[in-house]
Amino acid sequence: MRGLTDMAMTVPSIGQWFRRPNGTLFEVVAIDEDENTVEIQLFDGTIDELDADGWSDLLLIQVAAPDDASGSLDMDPDDDEDQALDAMPRGFHDPLGFLDGGEL
Repeated sequence: MRGLTDMAMTVPSIGQWFRRPNGTLFEVVAIDEDENTVEIQLFDGTIDELDADGWSDLLLIQVAAPDDASGSLDMDPDDDEDQALDAMPRGFHDPLGFLDGGEL
C-alpha cells in the first residue's frame, strides 16, 4: 500500500501525469481558475474535467509520462507510414523510375 507522500497532495500543473487507483493514466492539460476546474486528457485521448476543490480527495499518484505518450493521438503508427508512401511521386524510391516513365 502506498503512503500519503505518494499521493497527489499538491496543486496540479499542466503537463503532470497521474494514475487513478483503477490504473487509468491521464495528463493535466489545462487549469481553469475562473471555473475552478482541472482539464485532463486520458491516455486514450478522452478529455475530462475535474473539480479543483476535490483534487486532493481523488487519491491520485503522480507518475512519469509514459514511454509512448502518443496513445492520446488516437493514431495507428502504421497509418502515418502508409500515407507518406502514398504521397510520394511515382519512382521516388527508384531514381531511374522517373526516367522510365518519361517524367523529369
